[in-house]
Amino acid sequence: MREERLHRRARGVTSRLMRIVRDYQFVEPEDRGASVAIGNFDGVHLGHRAVIDIARTQAEAIGAPLGILTFEPHPREYFAPDAPPFRLMSPAARTHRFERMGIERVFELNFNAALAALEPRAFADEVIHRGLGLRHAVVGADFCFGKGRAGTAQDLKAFGEELGFGVTIATLLEGAGQRVSSTNIRVALAEGRPQDAAQMLGHWHRIEGEVIGGEQRGRVLGYPTANMGIGGLHLPKLGVYAVLVDVLDGPQAGSYQGAASLGVRPMFGANAPNLETHLFDFSGDLYGATLSVALVEFLRPEQKFPSLDALIAQMDRDCDVARAILAAT
Repeated sequence: MREERLHRRARGVTSRLMRIVRDYQFVEPEDRGASVAIGNFDGVHLGHRAVIDIARTQAEAIGAPLGILTFEPHPREYFAPDAPPFRLMSPAARTHRFERMGIERVFELNFNAALAALEPRAFADEVIHRGLGLRHAVVGADFCFGKGRAGTAQDLKAFGEELGFGVTIATLLEGAGQRVSSTNIRVALAEGRPQDAAQMLGHWHRIEGEVIGGEQRGRVLGYPTANMGIGGLHLPKLGVYAVLVDVLDGPQAGSYQGAASLGVRPMFGANAPNLETHLFDFSGDLYGATLSVALVEFLRPEQKFPSLDALIAQMDRDCDVARAILAAT
């Protein structure tokens, strides 16, 4: 996938002017006047990128910084904190993808009771116009904002004409006979179809995070793994995957291939879900490093084997299959 090649070349490279702003009431002069795409951008899929590309074109036309206006926590998490995890990517992973896209300003506003209570016109005036001083905003056709999600994309356009900022409404993107959306991507991942998810994302679905200490069972079995927590994220189908891995920092930084087990490790009792990734032809210590693990193809579900020898034999087969798949990717 072309995006993956670009990802590897850009790994670790940040936008030269990228700045993150979290409070619209305290904005430096150099952060005002941007052309932004507005949304939650979970997954940063092709539909999101189309909105961002329009904001980029507007930024170039008016000589403004290119920005993103988003919210943290995600409003859905704010209003339903006990709901099952749904996010495709962590805030840090989303920011890293914005960096690779050349975003110059990320307005990651704290979504709290005060912000949630703003009526649509007040949001347009106090946040977009007076707070951030935006010159142009781009939203999807289904965009809603303000208290009770009462404001529509057309409302924002009308407020922009009144208050003096431009608004472009982007049409919704269709792909492979269905709307490109975070919801449809979650469905594809939950059904073990990472390649279908990638067609909507425009890149492999990646799980990014720090390598944490494990029980080192993989080392004993002859398959040492890098363990990562996946709390707060939507769970793809549990099982074994062929993966592409970027080690984003540390002395082992680079791109690798591997096989990963996503799940609860049924051979070893009751466990919280995590991601255990075995990197092919790798030797070294990854504890504390940040990994970005791309799910390329689902190989098989998790299962409990009658013995450790049977598990090791299956792991041998899994890695052989993963190597063949990745060689053709």
